[in-house]
Amino acid sequence: MQTIDIPFAIDQVPHILKGVPFTLLIALVSMAVSLVIGSVFAFIRLFRIPVLRQLVTLYVSFFRGTPLIVQLFAFFYGLPFLLTSMNGTFGLTFHPDMVSPLAVALITFSLHSAAHLTEVVRSALLAVDKGQLEAAKIVGMTTRQAMIRIILPQAFVVALPNLGNQLVQLLKATSLAFTIGVLEIMGISRIIANDGYQFLETYLVSALIYWMLSIVFELAFALLEKRVSVYGRTLGR
Repeated sequence: MQTIDIPFAIDQVPHILKGVPFTLLIALVSMAVSLVIGSVFAFIRLFRIPVLRQLVTLYVSFFRGTPLIVQLFAFFYGLPFLLTSMNGTFGLTFHPDMVSPLAVALITFSLHSAAHLTEVVRSALLAVDKGQLEAAKIVGMTTRQAMIRIILPQAFVVALPNLGNQLVQLLKATSLAFTIGVLEIMGISRIIANDGYQFLETYLVSALIYWMLSIVFELAFALLEKRVSVYGRTLGR
């Protein structure tokens, strides 16, 4: 009867942990970039800016409606092709190898997450009572001042649980980055598993590491939600 090789699994923990910085880099940078993009796109949809609104709607539909792994491959093979085409068209000297697998992962995850965060931010903005914007204008605030001082802080409080969920989803999704050669947690685990033919032990270790990281993020966001909820209630009065 085959049993789990516990000593082997324990020995692989330090090796697999070497992929954690790349996993966190992809998740955190993509989250930050996508939050900026998603916020801009949410305002475009909210204020119904002509042409741009339709383009954003198409963008959101495409990135939410296609598999992330397909998007990874599309950018991995498409960006070098695009650079080569730009060289021929504009006389540039970009080399296709300039686009590293890590860069492709960051671009893809950022754009993919931005499509989801566009809806998260838009929904959070719509959840804030419109009367507060009108009241702010009555006391002399401009729309910009009211958005920054009153609407956006409340929308952030509303959106925070979904932002936490999106970050955890991004963290787990980084496991797909190994398919284009990024040596994050899953990439290193795959090499170890293939070398030793001990797939169960290796992937159990990687699963536990992902789980621990997810718990850390969930606890951090729970603490943040607790802190900002008081501030949000104060603003809403």
